[in-house]
Amino acid sequence: MGSNDIGDWYRGIPQMTKYWFTGSVIVPLAAKIGIVSGMSLILIFEKVVYSFQIWRPITSVLFFPLSGPGGFHYLMNLYFLYSYSTRLETGIFDGKPAEMAFLLIFNWLCLVIIGFALLMDPMVLSVLYVWCQLNKDMVVSFWFGTQFKAMYLPWVLLAFNMIIGQGGVMELVGIIVGHLYFFLMFKYPQDFGGARLLSVPNILYKYFPNRRGGVSGFGVPPSSRRAAPNDNGDNQRHNWGRGFNLGD
Repeated sequence: MGSNDIGDWYRGIPQMTKYWFTGSVIVPLAAKIGIVSGMSLILIFEKVVYSFQIWRPITSVLFFPLSGPGGFHYLMNLYFLYSYSTRLETGIFDGKPAEMAFLLIFNWLCLVIIGFALLMDPMVLSVLYVWCQLNKDMVVSFWFGTQFKAMYLPWVLLAFNMIIGQGGVMELVGIIVGHLYFFLMFKYPQDFGGARLLSVPNILYKYFPNRRGGVSGFGVPPSSRRAAPNDNGDNQRHNWGRGFNLGD
């Protein structure tokens, strides 16, 4: 891939995904080459409150230690971050950067409250979970040719990390946070007819106004259970076609 191809690819990354992806590359590399100390980037509430190191909640979601076996895990995080954040931003949030920003901010705030020192793993899983719920019947392919519906992907990743000895706690927390957003934003108001419990603050629309003329991609809100039944008694299903490969 030439320099022009890389530049074109980078310019084509959607706005919010680009901010997140860029920070997730720059911050770990800065720690790796010694520009900053990794210990100054992780979330330690005492340092935030008493030493006014207010950058830590932000850097803790961007930083990942690259030493030892963490390098491969970091690259996998970057892949899932880029892939599924892009698909959300070019799908259900196409032309709606404020709504995409709100998803990222809400999930990030939940994770900061939980208080892990490193937040990249659960943050990536929380966004991936939302995409998988919005595309739950799409068939995805995992390693070794295994195929399953997208709704199972977060749990497959959780099991995979438990098997290889990563624990899986971070992934489980990411799933919980992603489900909290999905339930409050989509499932409760649309599936159960409840009041909308989450709304995008107007200040986000001020800085990231909606754009017209976008092209819709994958991802639809859940259909309401309160809708009238089909006259023919047929179940309403989406035809997702051939399925979707994780590496595409």
